[in-house]
Amino acid sequence: MKLELLTKNENREIQNDIISKIRDLINYKNLEPGDKLPAERVLAEKFEVSRSNVRSALQKLEFYGILYSKPQSGTFIAEIGQIAMNGMIEDILGLAEQDFKSLVETRILLELKIVKMAALRRTEEDLQRIKETLDAYKIKMVSGEACVEEDLLFHLAIASACKNSTMNALMLLITPEIIVAYEEDKVCQGDVALAQIRKHEDIYNAIRDQNPQMAKEKMKSHFTKLYDYIYGENRNVVNKG
Repeated sequence: MKLELLTKNENREIQNDIISKIRDLINYKNLEPGDKLPAERVLAEKFEVSRSNVRSALQKLEFYGILYSKPQSGTFIAEIGQIAMNGMIEDILGLAEQDFKSLVETRILLELKIVKMAALRRTEEDLQRIKETLDAYKIKMVSGEACVEEDLLFHLAIASACKNSTMNALMLLITPEIIVAYEEDKVCQGDVALAQIRKHEDIYNAIRDQNPQMAKEKMKSHFTKLYDYIYGENRNVVNKG
């Protein structure tokens, strides 16, 4: 699996442009609640963007309740009127750039819940997927290469294993932006790389052993630097949660 990593501004501009075009398409064709949107491939060709960018925009609109998807069927317009839909999309497009610390705090709180649920609910197939992403991460780390994509895929595989579609969708929205912003230029080597690998392995082992409390503790340990970044001297108070 290959991820297209863009800067925060590039990603936001592309996503907002696609959302605007989806809104215009709905209005031009007078689509109503319950109507089906064209397939991702069709939208990607029409808007001259990648399917992954279209998918991200659709996921964002689905997250805010403007669209909904049906497995094997496609994406549909939610049961809201056109005026309300246009107003909601305008609000989405007008959202100010997210405060980075708020995004990180949200990620921490979300992933501490997700990893416990993943430990309880994961299937053997989920475990295999997490292991594959872990192995890919280790290869890059040991060789001293940047491994942003591999780290991201590891966390998203855990989110998928938690079996909560809302939490998974939220992770898909916020995690790529956070990881790119926080780790884009970071390359770990030597003892630092080994320490990072061990933290990922500890998380995997806790999920494998279906130990939710241990999984939470290992994920919390993995987030040490993020805790320091957003909480500073107050991290011990928050860390009790």
